[in-house]
Amino acid sequence: MGLFDFFTKDKKDDLDKGLEKTKEGFLSKITRAIAGKTKVDDAVLDDLEEALVSSDVGLQTTIKIIGRIEKRAASEKYVSSAELNQLIKEEIEQILAENKNEDQTGFNVPEGKKPYVIMVVGVNGAGKTTTIGKLSHQFKTAGKKVLLGAADTFRAAAIDQLDVWAQRAGVEIVKTQMGADPASVAYQTLEKGLQIGADVVIIDTAGRLHNRIDLMNELSKIKRVMQKLMPDAPHEVLLVLDGSTGQNAVEQAKHFTVATQVTALAITKLDGTAKGGVVLGISDQFQIPVKYIGVGEQIDKLQVFNKRLFVETLFKKTT
Repeated sequence: MGLFDFFTKDKKDDLDKGLEKTKEGFLSKITRAIAGKTKVDDAVLDDLEEALVSSDVGLQTTIKIIGRIEKRAASEKYVSSAELNQLIKEEIEQILAENKNEDQTGFNVPEGKKPYVIMVVGVNGAGKTTTIGKLSHQFKTAGKKVLLGAADTFRAAAIDQLDVWAQRAGVEIVKTQMGADPASVAYQTLEKGLQIGADVVIIDTAGRLHNRIDLMNELSKIKRVMQKLMPDAPHEVLLVLDGSTGQNAVEQAKHFTVATQVTALAITKLDGTAKGGVVLGISDQFQIPVKYIGVGEQIDKLQVFNKRLFVETLFKKTT
């Protein structure tokens, strides 16, 4: 399968539409910054910096990108705005490449990991439960047998919401009642996953804030209990962040990366915001790969993240 074969025209259109608000601001500012320019001067760099920061790329990552552009511009000659535009694209893609962002070609799981256990973390309202539902749908569509575990027993509504998504996606779920021991639910889910030959087990956890130490400690307990059945579980700790919150998402990432070993990111709600640049900043600052992005409310609007396609779409002019 070729690099972009997985991304059908519909998927590319979804990504294009999902990043529309970000593109409108980001691309227009980039275009204004380099319009008619044949060299990178201080004015261009200042305008580029403003464009990146205002798109929620973040100051730290913006400074890195600007520094690289300035360095290349000192040794390379540019004669058109198009060449400058290409330079900026290349440097942004390189930032993503350095942060372990592999170009995904589908909803796959590594061989030799059965079931592949994903523990999902994030605050309430970030789209955590919705992302689990969409992820379940995509894995099932890809031919995987999926089992969900409702280990967010802190709120009764969380169990009910996950149950609804399990039904929508057509996958099984292990659930108890509000107040049950989350680690016990995770254990029961993994135990059943092993019994039924599930390919993927997804464990929901309580939406938590950094000042709830008890909930943060609970993550470690869930991991320890699952490791009694599978020593290397969970294979993935997926942090779900709301892209529309911009720099607030960065703050959430700070707290979760301290509390647990986050291995992958899902950035949601990119279709409703002009702050899509936060994808670049979060990936760069925390050196954690973005694995999934949400570009719409429907069940099929969760996409695997492909850095090349993301950057190409970001710089694609709206017709």
